[in-house]
Amino acid sequence: MPRILVVDDDPISRQILRAMLEKEGHTISEAEDGVKAINNYDKDRIDLVITDIFMPEKEGVQTVRELMKENPDVKIIAVSGGSSSANYDSLDWVKMFGVKHTFTKPFNSKEIIAAIDELLSN
Repeated sequence: MPRILVVDDDPISRQILRAMLEKEGHTISEAEDGVKAINNYDKDRIDLVITDIFMPEKEGVQTVRELMKENPDVKIIAVSGGSSSANYDSLDWVKMFGVKHTFTKPFNSKEIIAAIDELLSN
């Protein structure tokens, strides 16, 4: 059963993703910031990370960079709230690090499930 780490400072966003992903049969681990995400990644034997971009402590771009540096094969989906240009710029930025799928909140559950299925099948 694939293990997914959901990283978001908003507990409601984590809860929504948890419910959606558990319904699909995934095991979920949670972190409310990038510091905890990096600590949990190896400890929990994570198969895929879904991370928010804007968070306290360690934001998403920095978290993505560190995870990819330490684990070049890590599979990551990045999400960001709102429609400001900063959100889109940050999502474009993480794509330069190798993140294949990015979504703005609110995202379409079918699209994110399809992205997860694609990444986990590779």
